[in-house]
Amino acid sequence: MTASAVWYHLFPLGFLEAQERNPDPGGEAVAVTHRLPMLVGWLDYLVDLGVTGVLLGPVFESETHGYDTVDPLSIDRRLGDETDLVALIEECHRRSLAVGLDAVLHHVGRGHPYFQDVLARGEQSHYRDWFEIDFSRPGHDGFSYANFEGHGQLVKLNHGNPRVLDWAVDFASYWIERGIDAYRLDAAYALPTEFVSAFANRVRGFRSDLFLVGEVIHGDYGRIAKRARLHSVTQYELWKAIWSSLNEGNFFELAHALERHAGFCEHFRPWNFLGNHDTTRIATQLHDQRLGDHALVLLLTLPGVPAVYAGDEQVAEGRKYDREGGDAEVRSPPPQKPGELFGERLVKYQRHQQMIALRRERPWLATGTVRVLELQNRLMTYEVRSEGASVFVALSAEDGPTTVRLPSGLSPVAGNADPHLPPHGWGVWASD
Repeated sequence: MTASAVWYHLFPLGFLEAQERNPDPGGEAVAVTHRLPMLVGWLDYLVDLGVTGVLLGPVFESETHGYDTVDPLSIDRRLGDETDLVALIEECHRRSLAVGLDAVLHHVGRGHPYFQDVLARGEQSHYRDWFEIDFSRPGHDGFSYANFEGHGQLVKLNHGNPRVLDWAVDFASYWIERGIDAYRLDAAYALPTEFVSAFANRVRGFRSDLFLVGEVIHGDYGRIAKRARLHSVTQYELWKAIWSSLNEGNFFELAHALERHAGFCEHFRPWNFLGNHDTTRIATQLHDQRLGDHALVLLLTLPGVPAVYAGDEQVAEGRKYDREGGDAEVRSPPPQKPGELFGERLVKYQRHQQMIALRRERPWLATGTVRVLELQNRLMTYEVRSEGASVFVALSAEDGPTTVRLPSGLSPVAGNADPHLPPHGWGVWASD
């Protein structure tokens, strides 16, 4: 994976407007609906945007939202079949776009055939030790079992069982053979680090440059990344600090997060994002839309691996609710299709193009060192530096004009061209 990588993260079931429930998970009673080929029509749009990789959310046979997997070796019939996915991978590679998939290794859906066998045979099932089951403790099914964060539909796997590791490696290698370049490990924070490390060691035997990013919401990012042998983990601390500091007019919060971010970057490249399939859209999260570009500038100038969530480049809106089905608004397709962009959405798309181009022209930003230079409640400047090259960023949330101290020898590359910033202004300058 190149240092200049910029990912586009989309949730296929929502992006392609598939029905909420799989009518026949794992069966053959319902015909396959070939939606995945529709994504090919978006690839030139993504190339024009400037991204270098496409991360697909769950595409494997499941019961509802994709994380209740029934068969990880089959494509969800609401999306298509294996031929569709392989063709999509080939079309991506033809355009020099890497492809990543969601790997759900913590749990499976209740409809998974192995758990169905346990439901049918109980303690006599050959798969009883694939799950964390207590047959002596009563439950809805006559016994109790561990699940994912209280969701009974998501049955936790027994990661101490070597056959579970073999199953995970077999799944990953199957799709590596079909061209996959990366995996996002869902709920990596809930997986034993020994399991993830063993998985990483074995799958890299099939492809040494396979990129692995783990979903880590909380915990010691650096320790998890190192012990689990992951290239990257999701930087939720930075995500929260970006929108919170902009909303509250408190760049001190952001400065603290950047100090910690710099520490993480000494050990791994964090996966930076403004939103994903589990969070409220950045356009909805921000109280003042005039600060939307500020968030984008942070995403694409800070060290790490930036990921644009599908639709954010079109000012898509949507709120995440803490209830069943509460993800629907943030998992919908972008408001406008390729070739149909206009108005505010086109302007935002072009801003993304500009900032992604700035990033790709300076691949050293991925591993550079970030340092805050000037800090007030509603004004911040920082630089990212590496081996003599530097980028200087000024962000103002002030309601009036302000002036920043601009280091010498820099040229404007985006935003305001001089250090006299207008209200809610920003600028990026570079030495190269």
